[in-house]
Amino acid sequence: MKKVVVVGGGAAGMIAAIKAAQRGNKVVLIEKNEKLGKKLFITGKGRCNVTSNKDIEEIIQNIPGNGEFMYSSLYTFTNYDLMEMIEAKGVKLKVERGDRVFPQSDKSSDIIKCFEEYLKENNVEILLKTKVTDIIAKDNKIIGVEINNKEVIKCDSVILATGGKSYPGTGSTGDGYVFAKKLGHTIVDIRPSLVPLVCKEEWVKDLMGLSLKM
Repeated sequence: MKKVVVVGGGAAGMIAAIKAAQRGNKVVLIEKNEKLGKKLFITGKGRCNVTSNKDIEEIIQNIPGNGEFMYSSLYTFTNYDLMEMIEAKGVKLKVERGDRVFPQSDKSSDIIKCFEEYLKENNVEILLKTKVTDIIAKDNKIIGVEINNKEVIKCDSVILATGGKSYPGTGSTGDGYVFAKKLGHTIVDIRPSLVPLVCKEEWVKDLMGLSLKM
């Protein structure tokens, strides 16, 4: 049995930990926040836009940049696999305008509870309020992770699921870029994708809350 450490307890980290455990590995999931899925709580205005009901090819075409890079990942674990996984735990889903998928309850907490159930039944060890401060490699092989600048957890593999740098308040502070670069990966300069616009015109405030169909 191999020991796998997953760094980051968001949606990607939780699913990675679940799948790694289901393959017979001993898994430790490390999250620096006080709870798992902090960004999931606010996605879709708190309703959790789980995924899209569109075909994989159309999803790839709408990924900014090089969508083909995600080809293998998206076909290995599809959006339909994700929906089936969630509904298997009794969380009903619905499809809304634009093929967006939400829980019928409109509660993001239901999705998080679903993932937490999978983590528990697959005996994933969860460390909250724990910050990974280094990833240790020797002879091009992962041998452990350092937490809180002092303790080392020995392991055979590490999965980086720290997110980007888009929402520091939820823990997305760019840690993964630092770890990946230290391990020899090439990191391109990051740039914002969804950003607010600052306007000098006063009338823009009157448009607040207005939604337009595309």
